[in-house]
Amino acid sequence: MHSDSKIFWWQPIKAALTLLVATALFGCVSMPGISPATPNVASRWQGRLPHGGKTATLIGWWSSFHDPALVLLLALSEKNNTSLDVAVANINAARATYQSERSGLLPLVTGTAAALRSGTSAKEPEKIVASTTTSGALDASWELDLFGKTTNNARAANARITARIADWHDARVSLAAEVADSYVQYRGCRLLEATYREELKSQQQTIKATELSAVSGLKSTADLALVRASAASSRLSLTAQVAECEVLIKSLTELAGDDEIHVRDILKGGRKGIPMPERFTIRTVPADLLRQRPDVFSFERELAAVAFEVGASEADLYPSLSLSGSLTLDHNSLSGTNLPWSFGPSLSLPLFDGGKRRAAVKLAKADYDLAAANYRAGVLSAVKEVETALVHLDSARRQLSDATTAAREYKAYFQSVDENWRAGGASVLDREEARRSAQSAEITLIGLRRDAVEYWIALYKALGGGWNAASDSTVPRGETE
Repeated sequence: MHSDSKIFWWQPIKAALTLLVATALFGCVSMPGISPATPNVASRWQGRLPHGGKTATLIGWWSSFHDPALVLLLALSEKNNTSLDVAVANINAARATYQSERSGLLPLVTGTAAALRSGTSAKEPEKIVASTTTSGALDASWELDLFGKTTNNARAANARITARIADWHDARVSLAAEVADSYVQYRGCRLLEATYREELKSQQQTIKATELSAVSGLKSTADLALVRASAASSRLSLTAQVAECEVLIKSLTELAGDDEIHVRDILKGGRKGIPMPERFTIRTVPADLLRQRPDVFSFERELAAVAFEVGASEADLYPSLSLSGSLTLDHNSLSGTNLPWSFGPSLSLPLFDGGKRRAAVKLAKADYDLAAANYRAGVLSAVKEVETALVHLDSARRQLSDATTAAREYKAYFQSVDENWRAGGASVLDREEARRSAQSAEITLIGLRRDAVEYWIALYKALGGGWNAASDSTVPRGETE
């Protein structure tokens, strides 16, 4: 090998090694003093756990409702609801950011090419013979990630991908719970509507009987006025109940993202009563919510991302070393070929920036403190949601037995008073009081049955809807992946 060739290869490498040693002597990076954000939660649930009945896992729980209308509405909402589109777009944006950050770890190479034909048409001796000039160039640069700035930024971006995927799962769980909750409210609303209609039908028959008795003098006009007023009150309640059911249809249409006519057709094909799901058991403890709640997992991954950004901001306090080189090929049809080149390292030293980099570190640590607070708040809120759902569910279970007994006995009492009234042994006021009590007990029972299912749905959502960070493989795909 010629001595010139040795100089060509050795001198730039020697310079790079010299700068590397100087950089190492300048300072070294230590991870910032940030403490883990571990919230304090109880070792066991304080609310009474549901028991009895058939158990089922949260995954695929909706099929236990055995209601085809609910299944169709859930499928439509997952297909059409814009909240999931937003979540997928956020995932694609996070993936693109990660690719951009990761590219900083690799050399940057650009190439250029040009061709030029030149000459003159002047007379001798000013005339220049036409010639062709071609040129090409390669430029390369590579910033060595000595202290992990680029690596930490890439890790932060990667953590945010998993956070956004968890957000997508959370959106799916929340959407399914909202659709099911609205559907259960709709079915309960229709049951209340049917109760008011049946009651009004009975009252209209009572009005006819009272009108005949009033004409014959067996009943007073006051009795007739009372039964008419009661019927008007029932019509008022019925009208309000029908409107409430219509509003729920609008809500289901929005959630399903479909045509209202189609949604109404779907509702016609569902169960007429309130669907009752299979019960499930809770096998986890509060500390396991990280593995069950996609929103809590998202908080945790965001916390990790910010921690990496703290490391990147610390790394920015220290020098940066870059290698760059270029190779140019010039060829002229008259003068021949020229091949200039260059290669060497460069060192950037942050000598004075007015405290900008130090401020960036403080800002990153403040962001970490904020993310840590959000994470702790997310865990505590998740525990509260589960505990609240457990209390409501246990309360509804305890009330249902008494509400069923009250509805049955008040109905029997009304039937007895009604027979007595028809025989002339009870006043119309006694009958109306018995009717209102029976109606109120029936409405309470329907409301409790509806609420019990809604509390099961709330518990399903609070427990993460069957999602598990360790086993989930369902990931939305996108163009940027």
